[in-house]
Amino acid sequence: MVNLAQGEQKEPAHLARNPLGKLPVLELDDGTHLTESLAIIEYLEERYPDPSMIGRTDIERARVRELERIAELRVLTPVALVIHATNSPLGLAPNPALATYFRAIFLEALRVLEARLSDERPFVAGARPSVADCTLAAAFQFARFGSVEIEPEFQHLRQWDARYRERPSARAVLSL
Repeated sequence: MVNLAQGEQKEPAHLARNPLGKLPVLELDDGTHLTESLAIIEYLEERYPDPSMIGRTDIERARVRELERIAELRVLTPVALVIHATNSPLGLAPNPALATYFRAIFLEALRVLEARLSDERPFVAGARPSVADCTLAAAFQFARFGSVEIEPEFQHLRQWDARYRERPSARAVLSL
């Protein structure tokens, strides 16, 4: 565990794992580290292919990756930037214009994901959980942490979130 609010990502112990001082970091059996989400996801999928979190067919893998990228680049990242522009746990100065800009980006992405979930699929990419669900769950978790509301208009996303957080594996890691 690395406490970002206390700056532990800049301490020598963490910089030895990731010289960029960022998360996530996965320590491998040989003591080396992987440092980017996609590299970690691909490694874990290859190491533990069942159940597949990326998809079994070429089109499943493409759809899961598409939705994961939307969840990361258009929901999680903008939510983080909204939080840091409004009430940064790292002490960054408020920037209301930046918060408004990034809020519009994540709201647009939520509309896309809401439409995907409107067919009553249980998970973002279909019948099984995938990395897209994991990334979206992280985004919603960070939104709760930073008091960024997911508006009631996103009924399917809110239902997905409630169902996802009830899964034993999610309960083991999600605290908000």
